[in-house]
Amino acid sequence: MKYRVLLLAATSAASLFSGVAYAQSGAGEVEELVVTGTRTEGRSRLETLAPVDVISADALQQRGTTELATALATSVPSITFPRPSNTDGTDAIRPATLRGQGPDQTLVLVNGTRRHATALVNTNGSVGRGSAAVDLNAIPSTAIDRIEVLRDGASAQYGSDAIAGVINMRLREAASGGGLSVTYGSYLTSFDGYYGRNDDISDGATTTVSGWQGLSFLGDGFLTLSAEYRSRENTNRSDIDKRVTPNRITSRFGDADVDDISFYANAGKSLNDTWDLYGWYGYQHRDASSAATYRLPTDTLQNIPSVYPNGYLPYLTTDTEDNSAGLGVRGQIAGFNADFNIVYGKNDIDFGVQNTINPSYGPTSPTSFQAGGLTYDQLVFGADFSREFDVGLAGPLNVAFGLEARQETYKINQGEVASYARGPVLGVNFGSRGFTGFTPSNEVDVDRDNIGVYVDLEGKLTEQLTLSAAIRYEDYSDFGDTTTGKLAARYEFSPEFAIRGAISSGFRAPALQQQYFTSTSILYIDNVPYETGTYPATSPVARALGAEPLKAETSDNYALGFVFRRGAFELTVDGYKIDVKDRIVLSETLTGNPAAAPGTNARVIYDLLSPLGASAARFFINGVDTETVGVDVVARYRIVDEQAGTFDLTAAANYNDVDVTKTPVTKTSILPTPTSLFARQATLRFEDGTPKHKLALQGDWNREAWGATVRTTIYGDVLSPGSAADGSSDNRTGTRGLVDLEARYTFPIGLTASVGADNVFDVYPRQITPNQNTTSAAPFSSFSPFGFNGRFVYGRLAYKW
Repeated sequence: MKYRVLLLAATSAASLFSGVAYAQSGAGEVEELVVTGTRTEGRSRLETLAPVDVISADALQQRGTTELATALATSVPSITFPRPSNTDGTDAIRPATLRGQGPDQTLVLVNGTRRHATALVNTNGSVGRGSAAVDLNAIPSTAIDRIEVLRDGASAQYGSDAIAGVINMRLREAASGGGLSVTYGSYLTSFDGYYGRNDDISDGATTTVSGWQGLSFLGDGFLTLSAEYRSRENTNRSDIDKRVTPNRITSRFGDADVDDISFYANAGKSLNDTWDLYGWYGYQHRDASSAATYRLPTDTLQNIPSVYPNGYLPYLTTDTEDNSAGLGVRGQIAGFNADFNIVYGKNDIDFGVQNTINPSYGPTSPTSFQAGGLTYDQLVFGADFSREFDVGLAGPLNVAFGLEARQETYKINQGEVASYARGPVLGVNFGSRGFTGFTPSNEVDVDRDNIGVYVDLEGKLTEQLTLSAAIRYEDYSDFGDTTTGKLAARYEFSPEFAIRGAISSGFRAPALQQQYFTSTSILYIDNVPYETGTYPATSPVARALGAEPLKAETSDNYALGFVFRRGAFELTVDGYKIDVKDRIVLSETLTGNPAAAPGTNARVIYDLLSPLGASAARFFINGVDTETVGVDVVARYRIVDEQAGTFDLTAAANYNDVDVTKTPVTKTSILPTPTSLFARQATLRFEDGTPKHKLALQGDWNREAWGATVRTTIYGDVLSPGSAADGSSDNRTGTRGLVDLEARYTFPIGLTASVGADNVFDVYPRQITPNQNTTSAAPFSSFSPFGFNGRFVYGRLAYKW
């Protein structure tokens, strides 16, 4: 049945877009030649054997948002980038997904080399729970020349993580010229809540100053410098709290306060006629402050009335520093194109908690804490070789091979004592409220290394048929080795029409963050507090509950599609199927109870955990299998009229259906009654946590000094599953369509002034009903694919020289 749905969707989409199309040229010029997904030089995006989207820097900047990931998600329908709130560090470091897969199942490259992941593990109830992904917003859009998105499995070509595809960010290369841009905007919206909030709201004011400059470097070289400063105030869509007197807004549900500054330098220089030197350095510092949940003045477990007579709202500060650097040489050896490079990346996060308390310290408790931090770094050496051989086929055979060696390190640092310790006051919660600090037993300092080798062949067997094949072997010091492969083909019936397809196996190595993350905190389950431990799979507690050392996820990818082009019109339709086995997930929380009968699950768990100071535990496990079926459709058309100007019309859509086909349960040798380790709520987050369909329609118009963009994005319904087994606590965002508008004028001096609005009609997701939002704190689901802030109005001044 699912395959019939896929075929129907592809056919319907093809007929729909045959009359609505786009060409991302002119203001959003698409670079025809791509380097992602192929090691053959001179391949255009319509000649590739797998679908590749190309998004230019100008296209990313013609909207109100200045976040790279948000702009990318509105440009590529198969990418989703939600805006969670009240999810600790995930509020500040948000993960993106491709084709509904995990955020860590998309490989991110910079200039074709592997980028490091963030140190953060998403442990709360958001999209990407249990993953440690790359922070796309750590790179300023002003440093980008273009982004290439390969929508196909590519582990055999690039290694771990490329199950869903590859995002390759190509840095700007310029020896002259430059630009400066200042953008200011804020949310101007109306919110009518169930609990009585009926406001015209102005918040989330955002100021972004960015610029770049190209310089000549040692004669014939280039040095491109890019910098960006962004300051964003928080948003708040919490409703009036009827539990307090007088009734007022006590919570803060929305975007975090964020200040970040970024810098990138990208350089290249010819050493001689055959060898070039290249390199880059990137840095970002980000300070963010997000809110936890409000603590009532009458909450005797979490509040000291003499300290906070009116209750309190804790704030989590996330101080992030991100560094990356690459150095390489490329040239020729024995007729082979050769590229040697070494890339280092580091992500460092320090957590703090403010406006809070450790109740077990009583009235003498501090009200702010240093809660510890996380560090992840990665060192990668790559050597790649390629050469074309004339073997008597219709075209040359491109032979590529190489290796990649990688070393990774992961650290957890403890917080100050008062952030986690139990003070002298008994019968109350301990540790800083809102975010409990890491304890000495949580400290981790681990590393691993791996090496991978690959061979990649591509060539034209006939004038119509192009084939490629790749195989890769990788060996990891912690879990062993794996081999993946890929076959792809493209058959051109005519210059106007071609079909393409691929079959591949893939893998994703367990992240060090997943293998070793550990913490102890107070976790609320159905409004009951549990002293909860998150344990590594290899820890004594996790092993006692049935955990085993993590192994790699594996995947099988299948793709089939076609390319049609005639004149200024082009259409691509690509269906896909992704089967993933042994996905790594964060287990359900297993809770103990001292009052339970001996021999029951709850009593066994309590007897195990109580000596360790915990009453509940969760850990990372393999064992979830998923099956994804979908289709991507992209149509493009360009109209040039001497009187009316140039029109670039875009239509792109993604249909994506994820099914969880297998979930793990506890072993009967561990617990008397088998218990699901990945239950209903977690399963539905996988299956329905991202839109099953997303449609983007865009028109760009330019005439002399004037320009305008209108964009409509339609998001499918998303389910935010609750904990009730009967579904009574579930809620849905509803299908929503958002319209963005921008108008531009370029003055004779080269200054461009733009004004616009994202979500001009002030659309919100469906509001959570009061019976599911009893505190009024969170009126909307964090799973909403476009957030819940309403209309954003902005202006921008940009100057190029």
